[in-house]
This record gives sequence, C-alpha cells and structure tokens, in this order.
Amino acid sequence: MKRFLVLYRTEGALGGISVSEMFANTLPEQMAAGMAAWQAWHEKSGGAVVDLRAPLDHSTTIKGGSESSGRSSITGYSILQAESMDEAAARMKEHPHFRAPGSSVEILESVSMPGMG
Repeated sequence: MKRFLVLYRTEGALGGISVSEMFANTLPEQMAAGMAAWQAWHEKSGGAVVDLRAPLDHSTTIKGGSESSGRSSITGYSILQAESMDEAAARMKEHPHFRAPGSSVEILESVSMPGMG
C-alpha cells in the first residue's frame, strides 16, 4: 500500500477568519454536525485513513534565513493509504470538507527516500 498526504484547502482562510476563530464562532450544534460528518466519512473509509489529524492554523514561512507570518489556504491534513492515486482520490470525493465554500483537497503521494530506511 502507498501512503498519501491529503492537504485540506479553504480559500476563505487567506483573507477571512482563522480556523481558530471559525471554531470559536461556530454554534455547538453546527460543530457537532460537522464532526459527525467527518466521523462518518472516517468510518466509511475503513482502514484507509492512517492518520486523521487535526486542523491547522497560524502559518510562518522561512525563506533564505528570514521568516514571515501569514495566512495559508491549507487548513488541515490527513494521511491515507491506498493502492494508487486514483483510489486515494476516489476515497476523497465525498469528503465533508467540500461542504465549505472554496474548499479543495490536494493529494500527494509519499515516496521513500533512498538510504533513509
């Protein structure tokens, strides 16, 4: 089985409120419904989800020795296992993340680095 990094993207995070603020401003009933949808997807995926992980917030970029804080459209990640990219993509098609406006996912295949075990 291959492993895939799934990056959850939300374009609104670039100019809107942060993930932390979104959670703080979400009604408990809405939060419970959202978490139930994620849990149902997770259960439906069987053993394909190696690591469901958590939302991401607060970004810093380091380039050429300097760092800058900013915003990122990446708002979370998961790690999946599947036989192929096609299978990994098929597993993501009905993910509840797509209910949010401007949402997308990016799927990257993890490859072994030679000489690193």
